[in-house]
Amino acid sequence: MAFTRATGKHRRPSRVQRGTARAAGVAALAGTGVVGSLAAPALAAEPAAAQTGLTPVVTLGDVVADRVDAQAAAQHEAARVAAQEAARKAAEEAARERAVEEAEKARAEKERAAREAERKRLNTFVSPIPGSYVSTAYQSGGAIWSSGSHTGIDFHAASGTPVQSVGAGTVVEAGWGGAYGNQVVIKMHDGTYTQYAHLSSVSVSAGQEVTAGRQIGVSGATGNVTGAHLHFEARMSAEYGSDLDPVSYLRSHGVNI
Repeated sequence: MAFTRATGKHRRPSRVQRGTARAAGVAALAGTGVVGSLAAPALAAEPAAAQTGLTPVVTLGDVVADRVDAQAAAQHEAARVAAQEAARKAAEEAARERAVEEAEKARAEKERAAREAERKRLNTFVSPIPGSYVSTAYQSGGAIWSSGSHTGIDFHAASGTPVQSVGAGTVVEAGWGGAYGNQVVIKMHDGTYTQYAHLSSVSVSAGQEVTAGRQIGVSGATGNVTGAHLHFEARMSAEYGSDLDPVSYLRSHGVNI
């Protein structure tokens, strides 16, 4: 007996359609508790879950999810590393800027200290013979002086007593000076001049830079004198006749005589 294949609306559902429908039904029954009453053989007779196409879909979804998670984790790690690198560079830049600031501050402080030291050096004045005293005053009269009066002051000093520059300056004369005997003339930093006369010997030379307290020679009795002493003058220029009051000059620079 011959059979004809079912066609049209009477065609039997495909295996996948049946499996999908059965799986949906089982899910619905599970929600009501009825699935427990189904016989195991009935379920076993149906195609395995892997044959329905659901497992490949779920598996593919898991793979995609894992890849997304892995990509997100990689991006997070890259962002973390980038943030650490940015923080490191920022810290290095901040440290460099601090080092530059500290170096600039140290340089400025060094320059300030140097300026202060130079200012102190230039403004420091001392007595030409420490511990001595004025034995002959400025502008004292008498025939012993060719001008008729004393153009400087005399400091009491035995022959051979060290004589020092009263301040910072440049030696412009060092040697024999006629009636002044052996002398030293110094141009001071403020443009004035100081003279040290009747020395027994001179220990500096013209053009030499000196500072306050620098020994320039030793006292004596050379030139037109009656005994050993130091003749000291303060002048407006290196020339004779431009003299200033030596006591006032030294006192104006802080020397107590």
